[in-house]
Amino acid sequence: MTRAFQLGDLVARFGGHLIGDARRQVHGFATLQDATPERLAFLANPRYRNQVAGSVAGAVLLRAEDATFVQAEGKPLSCALWVCEQPYVQFARIATWLQAETATVVPAGISAGALVDATAVIDASASIGPGCVVGAAARIGARVRLAAGCVIGAEVEIGDDTLVYPRVVIYDQCVLGARNVVHAGAVIGADGFGFARDGAAWVKIPQTGRVLIGDDVEIGANTTIDRGALADTVIGNGVKLDNQIQIGHNVRIGDHCAMAACVGIAGSAVVGARCTVGGGAIILGHLSIADDVHVSAASVVTRSLHKPGQYTGFYPLSDNKAWEKSASALRRLPDLRERLRRLEQLNDVSGTTRNDNSHDDKP
Repeated sequence: MTRAFQLGDLVARFGGHLIGDARRQVHGFATLQDATPERLAFLANPRYRNQVAGSVAGAVLLRAEDATFVQAEGKPLSCALWVCEQPYVQFARIATWLQAETATVVPAGISAGALVDATAVIDASASIGPGCVVGAAARIGARVRLAAGCVIGAEVEIGDDTLVYPRVVIYDQCVLGARNVVHAGAVIGADGFGFARDGAAWVKIPQTGRVLIGDDVEIGANTTIDRGALADTVIGNGVKLDNQIQIGHNVRIGDHCAMAACVGIAGSAVVGARCTVGGGAIILGHLSIADDVHVSAASVVTRSLHKPGQYTGFYPLSDNKAWEKSASALRRLPDLRERLRRLEQLNDVSGTTRNDNSHDDKP
């Protein structure tokens, strides 16, 4: 049975101001258009203000200026208005709390189908699912949950309250901090792509570093993070990685970066704090990216970026505003080329005429 909560209790817990019936019962979120009276909705973009009056949600989270606009329209409202400073952030926090409050409780303990080395240290509150393998001297913290089929290598450390979804593989000696989420199929600590050329053959370079992951990191499904060749690959606190991302060996990613699906970062690149990288973008190896850099989707970063800002483009990469001007000129290139060709033809004709006339004037 779905558990419901009174609006007044939620507002008291998360803050804000409620205009409407505090006794209404709600149990989750939906969009403005699809929400029923038992659901919350939120207005993050003022363009959708006109949808609030028609919404039958239990309450709509919105900014004070949006609430004033909606009320000034004078249309009857079926929903309560939950006024707060950052509706989208408030939505994220409330939804996370509701999910935790209503989630099925997974009992602590080690499944009979798991294979755990006798030297592994597992907190009594942790849950080890069926088919999991935990290697020698691994350390599993409090309230960690390993879902079915995970493989945890020797001497791996996993911090408290970390959730590891099915079929995740964490290679030997890697370290994960607290409150991480690792989605299904992720591989942490596989060998980096390191080979030395010997004539026509390749000689493998041993990858002896680790992967060190901070606290509050989320790693998407089928994302891979390679271990370092000599030094460690390091992922800072609060980093969010989407699905199917490739992080090469010895890469260092600063705190609170976010990267969308299919990003690739080649070996030994250093990415500063609070950077964002759009889907499908590539950062080449051994580059340095400053704090607060934002790389647009599908861009290829071929040089170090030393200043904050947004960067866009395949070739050449440049400041976003400069790239937009170049892209605009590029679209007009066929017309400009034709105009230049005609001007050159006119110049050739004029030049020939002047030469002929000057020749005739000679004595």
